Amino acid sequence: MLNNTQKKMEQEIKEQLKNWSKLVRKYQKPDTRKAIIQLVNTFLPFLALWVLMYFSLSWSYVLTFLLAIVNAGFMVRIFIIQHDCGHQSFFKSRKLNNLVGTVCSFFSTIPYKYWATIHNHHHVHTGQLEHRDIGDIDFLTVEEYRQRSRWGKFKYRVFRNPLVLFGFVPVFYLTISNRIPALLSLKKVRDIAWTQVFNNLAMLGVYVGLGFLLGWKAFLMVQIPIVFGFMIIAFWFFYVQHQHEETYMRWQKNWDYVLAAIKGATYYKLPKVFQWFTGNIGFHHIHHLSAQIPNYNLEQCAKDNPVLEKFVTVITFKESLKIAFNKLWDEETKRMVTFAEYHQLMKMRYA
Repeated sequence: MLNNTQKKMEQEIKEQLKNWSKLVRKYQKPDTRKAIIQLVNTFLPFLALWVLMYFSLSWSYVLTFLLAIVNAGFMVRIFIIQHDCGHQSFFKSRKLNNLVGTVCSFFSTIPYKYWATIHNHHHVHTGQLEHRDIGDIDFLTVEEYRQRSRWGKFKYRVFRNPLVLFGFVPVFYLTISNRIPALLSLKKVRDIAWTQVFNNLAMLGVYVGLGFLLGWKAFLMVQIPIVFGFMIIAFWFFYVQHQHEETYMRWQKNWDYVLAAIKGATYYKLPKVFQWFTGNIGFHHIHHLSAQIPNYNLEQCAKDNPVLEKFVTVITFKESLKIAFNKLWDEETKRMVTFAEYHQLMKMRYA
């Protein structure tokens, strides 16, 4: 149940942002010039670094690995472009968005249309407890966890361990979840499973060609650390931008779109260089308010409309590290809690 302070804040957010659609409208217009500049300053450095990594194999793999860390950042930018194309916001043309998004997917290894469908579902249902397992990192409520068996609790603890969640899970997601058609039960995903198969076969063809051209060992030693570095970064961002302590989670009957955007997503305030590499996705509250705003317009929208920062949870990188300990959603206090806090709540409620 919401306390009076929470109720008052939610009412104030809805009142001050009742005209949010007019507020964001001018930032929703794609800019072809900005889009092309972003393509150039993303793909050219990525390809140049990839070639440098390939030649560095004959010098030192330590150097190759260090370059991979940097290039993982450029792959994040490539994926942000793919992400915007999936929202049909990067270019004005749908055909151009789909073409560029598909090309990006050969680099990111994430099937374009398949992932875009899942992600758009996430945007429509973000913060709804009925849909928490699609397009986001799954979690349990306090009560759901309490009712699990010892084995069930153990499995959940293992899953939510940071080493598993940001190490093993991204590997599974990359190698299994994105390769098996219709792995999810969502009907709209099953209906486009053929696009996932086509995307994977096309990508496989490109990779096989490069493997034979450059040598499989060299190709994999360059490509694997870039891809998995990118996936770890991507999972981390998805996590901290939605599972912070004061996030927004409701059952669908009590859900509100604006509150889900402003309170359910963070403003991840990063140093400029990391903001650049991550394509302004740190302005996640604005992105969820309107997915039609291309990434290159998000910062300007934030600067022009300080009211959007007034109610959002602002976190720095240092502050985001403690979010890794958030494990369960407490429906009574409306916040994410740690396992230590869970045990305290159990003592208070069931002593």
